[in-house]
Amino acid sequence: MKVRIKFTKEGPMKFVGHLDTMRYFQKAIRRAELPIAFSGGYSPHMIMSFAAPLGVGVTSTGEYFDMELTATIPTDEICQRLNSQMIDGIHVLSARQVEDGKASKAMSLVAAADYLVEFRPGKAPADGWQTRITEFLKQPEILVTKETKKGEKQVDIRPFIYKMNLQNDNRIFLSLASASANYTKPDAVMDAFTSWLGQELPEFACMIHRLEVYADLGNEKKHKFVSLESLGVEVQ
Repeated sequence: MKVRIKFTKEGPMKFVGHLDTMRYFQKAIRRAELPIAFSGGYSPHMIMSFAAPLGVGVTSTGEYFDMELTATIPTDEICQRLNSQMIDGIHVLSARQVEDGKASKAMSLVAAADYLVEFRPGKAPADGWQTRITEFLKQPEILVTKETKKGEKQVDIRPFIYKMNLQNDNRIFLSLASASANYTKPDAVMDAFTSWLGQELPEFACMIHRLEVYADLGNEKKHKFVSLESLGVEVQ
């Protein structure tokens, strides 16, 4: 049984890195006595994979990982067992059975993600920035510097900003490309926006929260984003 888990990562847990989060769930799965499958060979490990690593300091209510179980268990029971082992800041929201196969892995399906970005008190750009988001997006290209294995290079991220709009006086909603080939960080968008305003974004100016992660069931001409959760089914 292949199961997709959706969980939150908030509070102090936002400072825990990706690898430590993975180890935390490995221990929680053991304590919850879930019959997880192991790989073969001389060094067997739990068969599980996370969808999209979350940056340190970023909170989320839309994190995912897949795991293989050796027995069929009701998805509600899986949630209950895991939540009985969770600490403050992590809560399992749902469990869904998903298809087997490499093509259905959460990691390979990730295409986009939604974020809410809020400026910390006293860290927002000068007055008037709220009215300039539409103008910022009208640029033919938005260049940022990215670190690669071969060094730094300029990348146009405009095609990868699917949505950017004001939620209230201090929050910005972002829908960004998140596949491995076009992964776009929300802080890179905010740096580019502030620079375009002719200002400099102070360090730790933004609080970033990931809302959801999506697969794309559309084509090259038109996206059709669906949450990773919606690709699975409940098991009674």
